[in-house]
Amino acid sequence: MKLPGLSLVASLALVSQFAVAAGAEELAKAKNCMSCHAVDKKVVGPAYKDVAAKYKGQKDAEDKLAQKVIKGGGGVWGQVPMPPNAVTDKEAHELVKWVLSQ
Repeated sequence: MKLPGLSLVASLALVSQFAVAAGAEELAKAKNCMSCHAVDKKVVGPAYKDVAAKYKGQKDAEDKLAQKVIKGGGGVWGQVPMPPNAVTDKEAHELVKWVLSQ
């Protein structure tokens, strides 16, 4: 599929990014992340856009946040702690990459 105005390689890269993002968002829904988080507003936990802004440019952010997704954490965004989540290391990294891309 070639998008108007883009080379075939650029078009495929863009389509691939959308597919990965859609997959990560579906994973977030399947793992019930969206019951406490939203992309653009605070629910129980912070908005994903706020998380992305807070950790922007931090080289260790993905690994640090993936561990918080797996093990849980608290004290950074308020009094309500995030419980541990039943995700694999690969799933945690996929979710965090998506969150940090917001």
